[in-house]
Formats: sequence, C-alpha cells, structure tokens
Amino acid sequence: MKAKVIIERGTDGSYGAYIGSDNIPFGIVGDGKTVEEAKEDFLNSYQEMKEYYKEENKNFIECEFEFSYDIASFLEYYGNIISLAGLERLTGVNQGQLSHYVTGRRKPSKTTVLKIEKKLHEFGKELNQVEFI
Repeated sequence: MKAKVIIERGTDGSYGAYIGSDNIPFGIVGDGKTVEEAKEDFLNSYQEMKEYYKEENKNFIECEFEFSYDIASFLEYYGNIISLAGLERLTGVNQGQLSHYVTGRRKPSKTTVLKIEKKLHEFGKELNQVEFI
C-alpha cells in the first residue's frame, strides 16, 4: 500500500513528518531539526510500529511512502541541489521571495505553490528524457 507522508516546517523551525492518508489504521509521526532527521525519525517510528504489531500478533499493513513537502521543507531539503537562483530561473518566482519561504517569514499563496510545483514537474519530465551518448 502506498501512503502519503507530509513533511512540514514548524513555527519553531523544526520539521515534522506524518501520514496524510486515512487508509492506514495507525498513525506515525517523526520530527527533527532538519527534513532528513524528520524523515529518519518517521521511518524509525514505522519500524517500531511494525515490531509492535508483530509482538501483539496483529496484521500489519506494509507501506511504501511518498513524501510531500510544504515549500519551506522542500527548499531546505533540496537546497544543496537546487539553488534559489536556479529555482527562480526555472519557476519565475523571485529569489528574494523564495528566501522568505525558506526562512518562514512568508508563506506562498496557493497559486504560487501550484506554479512552483508545475514548473518542477515539467523540469522533472524534461530530465527524465535526457540520454547521454
């Protein structure tokens, strides 16, 4: 079963990860100072839940996780791969504005979120077609 995991940046600057699916009969959360720590804590909690179900002789639903990010979490997690300048060129969203999203000074509008997501997906499709000779 596939389950969506939502990763969000908290108001204190930490990150949380939680299952965003109603199809899973258990809850799992993870947190950390970085996105990587939150994901690691989440996956550790998943393993602990799996062990608990085994000890209790309960049927456990195995899951594959798809991670979804708020803008601040995405920019923090992929910041060492995609620069704000590069993201500005890709999406048309001003680098200064993107910086505000990273720091949490501002939250993007739904329109801006969809614009960034659309441009990233288009870029991903383009990269998927790259072949080297």
